[in-house]
Amino acid sequence: METVNLLTIISIAFLGSFGHCIGMCGGIVLAYTTIKIKPESSKVSKSVAHLLYSFGRVLTYSILGAMFGALGGVVLFSNNANGILLIVAGVAMVLAGLSLMGKIKFLTLIEHSFSSSPFYKRTFQGVLHSQSNVSFFLLGMLNGLLPCGFVYFFAITAASTADPLSGALVMAIFGMSTIPAMFGVGFLASLASATSFRNMMMSLSSVAVILYGTFTIYSGYEYITQPQKTLRDCHK
Repeated sequence: METVNLLTIISIAFLGSFGHCIGMCGGIVLAYTTIKIKPESSKVSKSVAHLLYSFGRVLTYSILGAMFGALGGVVLFSNNANGILLIVAGVAMVLAGLSLMGKIKFLTLIEHSFSSSPFYKRTFQGVLHSQSNVSFFLLGMLNGLLPCGFVYFFAITAASTADPLSGALVMAIFGMSTIPAMFGVGFLASLASATSFRNMMMSLSSVAVILYGTFTIYSGYEYITQPQKTLRDCHK
């Protein structure tokens, strides 16, 4: 993957984590911090717990990225198909950016949760009340399965790579870029309620997502109209 794309993914994920991710998953972090981590625990112990939770999320995201990357590789047979997928991904990114801005309800409409299913509830509750270190990792893996518009956005990006390893890399980078925000929530509950700070980060990530989506749409257009040029650029 190109360096510029990696930097863009890191920037969007990092900025978005302080807005969308804290709003979506901050409650889970605060819940397990209250239930599973004893107040008298050392800072090292608390840090290990929060990192295990985050690494669990990253593993789930990486697996999803590999699956979407493989799916993208299966369905792509021509330059036109490549270009169409990139355009679809770009449009979804622009819609996600507008949704983060509050202009439309795109993310709200697609964030239908299956977390209300009996199996997920039982598993989640069992892991949440376990006191083992492994349970933090498993809780993170379960959290990674929760429907989230931001995850969908990066899953589409992973699919557009048309490669399992690249797809896994996209989602792994996304997950790792969200660790600082979620780690901070575990230690500083005020982050979850700092509305002005979250709104500022949300605005920055919205603009970044829209710009990247527009660039992706243009890349898809070039893939269809100038396939030879696109191939030369890919091999540079």
